[in-house]
Amino acid sequence: MELLFKAYTEADLLEQWMGTKVLKLENKKHGSWQFETSDAKGNVVLRMNGAIHDFIPNHKITRTFEMENTPFGAQLEFLEFEKLSDETSKLTIHTLFKSAELRDQMLKLGMAPGINMAHNRLQEILIKQI
Repeated sequence: MELLFKAYTEADLLEQWMGTKVLKLENKKHGSWQFETSDAKGNVVLRMNGAIHDFIPNHKITRTFEMENTPFGAQLEFLEFEKLSDETSKLTIHTLFKSAELRDQMLKLGMAPGINMAHNRLQEILIKQI
């Protein structure tokens, strides 16, 4: 479970599996974070940021998530990390949107497949580190 938690809290690991640049990552209660994604030419196509409301190492992170220059506004994310065995862990993510309509718009952008693809990459990276 510690390795899974590190993948969310260590900038170099996070950049590998998310395919994004970490500009800021303050892993503490009342901290903040900022990531940006660029295209192959180096043009910034997406910047995301938020505030960390609760941070309990190897257990949970509660944070806001907002994409800059979009109409979606902030979401509230609850990330809970759980050890299942010596080799496996579970991450539960619960995301609150202001409305069902905003959630549906976000899903239409392809966020779910993108998150799944990133988490598949994460699994590949973590397996190599075990």
